[in-house]
Amino acid sequence: MILEDNIPEEEMDEETSPISFFSEDIAFEPQHTDQIIPWIEQTIEKYACNLSFINFIFCSDDYLHQLNVSYLDHDTLTDIITFPYSTAPQIEGDIFISIERVRDNAATYKVSFEEELLRVIIHGVLHLCGFKDKTPAEKEEMDQKENEALGHYKGKKQEESNN
Repeated sequence: MILEDNIPEEEMDEETSPISFFSEDIAFEPQHTDQIIPWIEQTIEKYACNLSFINFIFCSDDYLHQLNVSYLDHDTLTDIITFPYSTAPQIEGDIFISIERVRDNAATYKVSFEEELLRVIIHGVLHLCGFKDKTPAEKEEMDQKENEALGHYKGKKQEESNN
């Protein structure tokens, strides 16, 4: 696969990847980015989209709440806010994720922190690919696509551990 800036995929590493991870007001670094980045890229490719860049910014509840109030006029806590800078099929955006919400949601849904983090990550990516979740039908489709992507990630991880 050749990415947007014509660098062959095999020559890319985390420093030249169009997918970046940052933290704001907390100390957090995601684990297994060497597996997460290709998974995100494959998901984007599956929906015939073109990846320019995605910045994931991990933050606290307070930080994300302020963004929610300031930019979306929503006075509620949330686990993720996606800011698209283009429309699908072009993928450009910032995805802010509250690590506190992810931890709480993992406990609520009785899944691991890693699984919930992956779900939230791919949720933001799916938004950038043009999927919505405002209506019950859209939410059902989003859930199904998240589950598909998570199944693909787990399958790849299982293959790698068997080798």
